[in-house]
Amino acid sequence: MPNPTVVLLVRFRSSLSFREIMQVVEDRASQFQALAGLQQKHYLQDPASGEYAGLYLWESPDALAEFQESELRASIAEVYQMDGKPRVEVYRVVKTLRDGQADGAPTL
Repeated sequence: MPNPTVVLLVRFRSSLSFREIMQVVEDRASQFQALAGLQQKHYLQDPASGEYAGLYLWESPDALAEFQESELRASIAEVYQMDGKPRVEVYRVVKTLRDGQADGAPTL
């Protein structure tokens, strides 16, 4: 698998409990697995602030653009019951330290 060229970080607050968040994650995992060009998605929680985040690794800007226009992306705020607007950041990958995935790293 080639290294990602684009990273998307979506950070948000939710009115859902941790257990409810994890149920949404499990219920929707297969939809994210099916996305063309999405190499990996990390589901994150900041224990200090209580915020959650999704860190997406994309093979190309076109793959990210396709996702941004999708119904799946449009449904995120509602299914996670976001409090306020999410913080959305897009980064271009300029250097990758290690090629490929580390041995034993979990995947969804």
